[in-house]
Amino acid sequence: MKNLQLNSFLEYKFLSNLDFNTEGKYLAFTMTEPNLDKNNYKNSIWIYNLENREFKKITQMNKEKNAIWLNENIILFASDRNEETQSKTKQGETWTDFYAIDIRGGEAYEYMKIPMQVTGIKKLDEQHFILSANFDNNSFNINSLKGEEREKAIKKWEENKDYEVLDEIPFWFNGQGFINKTRNRLYHFNSVTNELVPITDEFTNVELFNIKNREIIFIAERHIDKLETTNYLATYNLDSKKMSYIFEDGKYCFSYANFIENKIIFAMSDMSEYGINENHKIYTYDNNETKLLFKNDTWLANTVGSDCRFGAGKSFKVIDNKLYFISTLNDSSYLNSLDLDGKHEILTTDNGSVDCFDIFDNKIFYIGMREYKLQEIYELQNKNSEKISLFNEKIFETYKISVPEKIIFETSGDKTEGFVIKPVNFEEGKTYPAILDIHGGPKTAYGPVFYHEMQVWANMGYFVFFCNPHGSDGKGNTFADIRGKYGTIDYDDLMNFTDLVLERYPIDKTKVGVTGGSYGGFMTNWIIGHTDRFKCAASQRSISNWISKFGTTDIGYYFNADQNQSTPWINHDKLWWHSPLKYADKAKTPTLFIHSEEDYRCWLAEGIQMFTALKYHGVEARLCMFRGENHELSRSGKPKHRIRRLEEITNWFEKYLK
Repeated sequence: MKNLQLNSFLEYKFLSNLDFNTEGKYLAFTMTEPNLDKNNYKNSIWIYNLENREFKKITQMNKEKNAIWLNENIILFASDRNEETQSKTKQGETWTDFYAIDIRGGEAYEYMKIPMQVTGIKKLDEQHFILSANFDNNSFNINSLKGEEREKAIKKWEENKDYEVLDEIPFWFNGQGFINKTRNRLYHFNSVTNELVPITDEFTNVELFNIKNREIIFIAERHIDKLETTNYLATYNLDSKKMSYIFEDGKYCFSYANFIENKIIFAMSDMSEYGINENHKIYTYDNNETKLLFKNDTWLANTVGSDCRFGAGKSFKVIDNKLYFISTLNDSSYLNSLDLDGKHEILTTDNGSVDCFDIFDNKIFYIGMREYKLQEIYELQNKNSEKISLFNEKIFETYKISVPEKIIFETSGDKTEGFVIKPVNFEEGKTYPAILDIHGGPKTAYGPVFYHEMQVWANMGYFVFFCNPHGSDGKGNTFADIRGKYGTIDYDDLMNFTDLVLERYPIDKTKVGVTGGSYGGFMTNWIIGHTDRFKCAASQRSISNWISKFGTTDIGYYFNADQNQSTPWINHDKLWWHSPLKYADKAKTPTLFIHSEEDYRCWLAEGIQMFTALKYHGVEARLCMFRGENHELSRSGKPKHRIRRLEEITNWFEKYLK
């Protein structure tokens, strides 16, 4: 077998968006593959035939994803394959083209054109659709203009590209760019008449919607000057055109809602005890009565990290008067069910992750990462999972993989998980260099889930170790709550785990590096200002100054205030005390900074400040900035950029640890 290479991720297949057809005989899903030549990703739609258990690729243009079923045989998908539409878009028009393809054979054909940038779509019937789409209050519609009026509008649109006028916060958002006065609006679309009717107003931002018969339930918030952390829950009847507010904005944060039986089921928190990261409990609503159904104490999502996913899919579904959902427990994510009597079951038993799922009758399928392997599709029967795809199996037949060893350890009065990956071809009696890797969030988790970068380093002769310090998900609100404590209890956890690993494993204590991204970047910056035990560091998409992050990033003004229990005007000194930049004059560790130019979650200025501080104080430092990338560089950045990023980090470790 061969050693896994830095660019081996180009061979991985990423799976997402499982979706049953209306008869439950076929599953559609998206396959995404890196394309190094074009420096992008190929997306195609596949189906799985449940009767003959065969997979089939049904689209060929490599631009198709996020399909929905029009009926039992026809799939609908959005694609920018139309050259005329591409030309119009370059002139400032806004369109989303939807194509249909029959799984029994034939070419895809244009089914409908929607004069908006569609962000989500659900079918009422084969003619009517409910969709969400971006609406820009500061823009104007060029689509329908002609002649001289059109030419003037295009000229104005071209001129406006040189300006950004800001009058609200957030004015930009990671992965979306400038969003000032842009809202995700809800619409009803008739594909025969091409009538597009707005349901919500121009300043309402819709976060989630579901439909049952002719009724829509949605979660949204409305703002003009400042986005708050609360939202509201409402229904809309397509026949009566009546909007009903179940819970108005101003008090709660909702993350999911749907119809179940003759009730409404929803997930919500009032954030009163643990702030914006408080776990959402599940409730029902019926005849103006709210009932607590499940006192949940974990994030209702898969928060187990990996750099080997692309795309999303269902994490909730209501069927047969049960709610099915994904949640994270300790170091793994699982599929759960909850009935209207409050009976809760964990349906999957294997460790790893459930990334998305779909259900029809009693048939349950999910995309997951099991047995420390890449994504595959699994069928779940009686809590037993059967792997039905082998898209990534060749990777594990070709390359050497070192499976992590799990360690349960006690720190700061609680037990948590840590993991150690031994070097490939590990030999007793030898000592090795090592890398501490710190996850982001902080409310995410590491688990027994494949990480490309960690395996690359293990194949190069490094120990790689990582853990879930206080602040991580999977252990309840109390464990995850580090508001006002950043750099204290979590730092102690990481240092305690490092001590434990260095004691148990043959690691050269003079050749240990540290890296992490986002919160992990913050902690890397914090570490180098509080200890010189690490030979080198690689700080990625980091935080260095909570004061500057407050005023420059998409979530800073509310995330910083909540997580640090202070603002620049209320206990300014506390924000500065928790800022790694305050301690940069103590740093001695050579540090590499990786940052993306369009990372509006942890803006470029955070990396630049820390880099400048180290240079000013005579510490060796290097900053590599990636244009056209955002906070997701390591997970969904352009293939060449992902390679360069990992080359930069790996070369830094090779320089100082070998």
